[in-house]
Amino acid sequence: MAYNKNALIRYKTIDKCLQNRYRKWTLDDLIEACSDALYEYEGKLMNVSKRTIQLDIQTMRSDKLGYNAPIIVVDKKYYTYEDPEYSIMNVGISGQDLKKISESVAFLSQFKGFSHFNALQEVVQKLEDHVYSHQTNTQPVIDFEKNEHLKGLDFLDPLHKHILQHHSILITYQSFRSRYPNKFLFYPYLLKEYRNRWFVIGSRTDGKNIVNLALDRIISVEKSNKPFVACQIDLKKYYDVAIGVTVQPHKKPEIVKLFVNREMAPYVETKPLHQSQQTLERNQYGIIIGLQVQLNFELEKAILSFGDHMQVVAPQRLKKNIYKRLTNAIDLYNTNINKESISRIVAKLNYKSCAVINYIYTKRDIRKISKLIHNYIKNKVEIVPINLSHDDEIKQILINKNIELIQKFLGTSTIKGMTFYPKSPRKDWYQQVEMAQTDYIIQVYLSERKQTLPKMKVIAGTHKKILTPDKIDMILDNSVPIECRTQFGGILIMKAYTLQQHLLHAEKGSAYIEIIMKV
Repeated sequence: MAYNKNALIRYKTIDKCLQNRYRKWTLDDLIEACSDALYEYEGKLMNVSKRTIQLDIQTMRSDKLGYNAPIIVVDKKYYTYEDPEYSIMNVGISGQDLKKISESVAFLSQFKGFSHFNALQEVVQKLEDHVYSHQTNTQPVIDFEKNEHLKGLDFLDPLHKHILQHHSILITYQSFRSRYPNKFLFYPYLLKEYRNRWFVIGSRTDGKNIVNLALDRIISVEKSNKPFVACQIDLKKYYDVAIGVTVQPHKKPEIVKLFVNREMAPYVETKPLHQSQQTLERNQYGIIIGLQVQLNFELEKAILSFGDHMQVVAPQRLKKNIYKRLTNAIDLYNTNINKESISRIVAKLNYKSCAVINYIYTKRDIRKISKLIHNYIKNKVEIVPINLSHDDEIKQILINKNIELIQKFLGTSTIKGMTFYPKSPRKDWYQQVEMAQTDYIIQVYLSERKQTLPKMKVIAGTHKKILTPDKIDMILDNSVPIECRTQFGGILIMKAYTLQQHLLHAEKGSAYIEIIMKV
């Protein structure tokens, strides 16, 4: 028996209502809910009669659709499911429908092997497996890649209709880099999937400047009354020059050469990275493949996915980008300090009054801080110490998870101050006196030059009280200082009042940031 779309909408609505056990549903309530659902789906008011809903309930109770819904009437007035766990959405395919699907699959299977049928091969295989598993009551033997939690899939159908009907649309969109959503006119041309993520391809202007929008970043889509601007380029050829969806229209593809080791070579040859892939060389160590593509983010991501099995041979620019990404990745692992290492360092700090902790910041963090500080000093004639306590962007980088972990172990609750010093002080031994004895000093050096990283000499045990000049001279004459050298991205942490001396390796000294932590 054939059932129209409106009837299926009513069945689904009634089912949803009866599952809600926190409300009692009269026949009038079900009529109102079905009317609202039809208006929401169809966009127009429809009068649903009492007789229609009664027939719907009767159909749902019967075996006509295979529902056999246990709908009962309570107090001669309220409708509900006798089984609170029941839903028509949990009912399997009926024998009649299964037979029709089997016939359809058998019919479609006759076209296997024809070139125009290639796009339907996966659909037919999926249907065949689904029908077989229902007929034999077994688990499916084909499992296609899917992401049921992917956002934005509900926009696929309306976008598909807008593309077919040549509608201009208004899209509310918020990219990952935007703080707020943006609403704009858009002319959609193509729906494209890449690695289980969907994109709508189109233009915001003249049909030539193509942009791609990820469906999981779309907030709303609505039809516009503006005239539709047709696509002015061949989209198939447009995407032939790149991996993924990021294409620069005026950029020519480059010859990319990649070495693939012997272990991974068979996988890369049987599943090419791009349609232009060719095997250029082969030896006992592996193969060198060539691609003719634009350099983009998706290409780098594909190369990185092979880890140490793949190496960029050319071009040099791509080689540098991959090397930088890999070193940044290593940096992330190195800066992942743990509680055990921090506890040992804190014990050393309490004993000697100072400690060096490397790998607190990544190289990317230090470079970003240096760039932000450069904005402070680029137009200044005289470079003087700068208070950074009110700069939220720098503060967010400096007070990272590692510093917060150190604070936790030291029992420090607040940051008393953050100051940038453009160079190391030219005086020798000195001590900070404008602070409490329980405070801690953290020095973060910004110099990246390996040969000129500053060394520090400190005298352990001088943190216990403020010393007079005579006392300092006596300590210097009778003590052996501890030499501390921090790596790039590391810190020197000291207790307040600790005597220290900067040993300058560069003529102008080394820029550093001093953070004062208060207990």
